[in-house]
Amino acid sequence: MEKQEKLDEFYNEPHHFKNEIAELRALALACGMAETYKWSFPTYMIDNKNIIAINKFKNHFGIWFFNGVFLSDPKKVLENAQDGKTMAMRHWKFTTLEGIDKKEVTAYINEAIENQKKGLQLKIEKKPKTKIVIPVHLSIALENNEDIKAAFSKLTYSKQKDYAEYIATAKQEKTKLSRLEKIVPLILTGRGIHDQYKK
Repeated sequence: MEKQEKLDEFYNEPHHFKNEIAELRALALACGMAETYKWSFPTYMIDNKNIIAINKFKNHFGIWFFNGVFLSDPKKVLENAQDGKTMAMRHWKFTTLEGIDKKEVTAYINEAIENQKKGLQLKIEKKPKTKIVIPVHLSIALENNEDIKAAFSKLTYSKQKDYAEYIATAKQEKTKLSRLEKIVPLILTGRGIHDQYKK
């Protein structure tokens, strides 16, 4: 399905907030943003950068501000979109058409656009990589076989960590040995333990 069809479906399908999200759409478009469809929601952009998305759910509808963390939020209406997961995104929830103050919503959107033009972006601090503790069984296999050792050293940090944890979390000796037997061919081919589940 093309993006335009998805947009049409989102806004035209029967829903108890149909008129309300149409109001938010009109305000978004009036601010001069380009309309597209991402992550199952209408998304509005400036210079190919995400500014807001419009959403609808069972009990509320609203606007996601992708970089809402930088908004001044004078009305104190913004919430973290998903505590613990989203850092920059903020959500403005509504429950009625009357709850949409056009002037206020437009002001928030315009501020979000200006922030984007200024290049404001949340810098995510990467956690330092911890040293991988190689369990005894895997350590012995690496030390006694140059091919396995060489192949393991070429793996990414995360793949090495996954293999170490896979052996370390086995409680019984026989499980550790059977797991080791299972992973050696994978290590030799440069694959990760979870590669088969990744698309």
